[in-house]
Amino acid sequence: MTTGAGEQAPRDGGRAARRLVSTMRARLAPRRVRAALSVAFVLALAGVLFTASAQLARGTERRHPEDLPQLVQSEEDRADGLSGRVDALRSEVDGLTAAQPGAVPTGDATTMENSGVEAGLVGVTGPGVVVSLTDAPTTGNYPAEITPDDLVVHQQDVQAVINALWSGGAEAMMLMDQRVTATTAFRCVGNVLSLGGRLYSPPFKVTAIGDQDALRAALDRSPEIAIYKQYVQAVDLGWKVKDDDDLSLPAAPPPSLQYASVPKGTDPFGDASR
Repeated sequence: MTTGAGEQAPRDGGRAARRLVSTMRARLAPRRVRAALSVAFVLALAGVLFTASAQLARGTERRHPEDLPQLVQSEEDRADGLSGRVDALRSEVDGLTAAQPGAVPTGDATTMENSGVEAGLVGVTGPGVVVSLTDAPTTGNYPAEITPDDLVVHQQDVQAVINALWSGGAEAMMLMDQRVTATTAFRCVGNVLSLGGRLYSPPFKVTAIGDQDALRAALDRSPEIAIYKQYVQAVDLGWKVKDDDDLSLPAAPPPSLQYASVPKGTDPFGDASR
């Protein structure tokens, strides 16, 4: 049976369609692989983020509180714990101290005595020197460049004497009638010395117990005192150093410590809950 040209065309069209489908499948295959990989990557990333979020959520209770009331409570609990630790350590120290022999070794007693002398807590007697500084006369035949400020003893002049005597090995010292200690502070206002809440007028006297030759040598070595002595020569400022073999320096009054406190009726944590 003979087939006409009209029947051959559909057969050729069917083959072309099958070839087109095969070609499209070949082209789409890599895209499907990439899409599958992308989906897998997104799912893996989502899993990692979910795990991290869960870990952070579990760790929230270990974080330091951020709101002020919780912070205050946390610090109060911490302070209570430390206070308990301090009490326990203090009890341990007290127990160890009570277990020690009652007698104090000679070396320790000497150390305590020396510390008391340095702190000014005990009276001291012995040889030493007395240095006196006083103002120059208010009237005199002074050069034109001399001012009234050059005629008075200044704070740095007194400080120079004290520093020189300490460097010369002074064992104890007294300014005017007050013992010089580590907490001694004085100030000169005009020709008045303010010391320990009291005011003194010149002459200003510094008393030091120690080796007299060493103390005098230290005064002579001081550059500040050398400058002061130039004014002694120029305007007749007062300067006198005297040896004394029987000096007596009284003890300084016990120090009174002051500290800040919260006024009555004030709650330091009153605004903590706001």
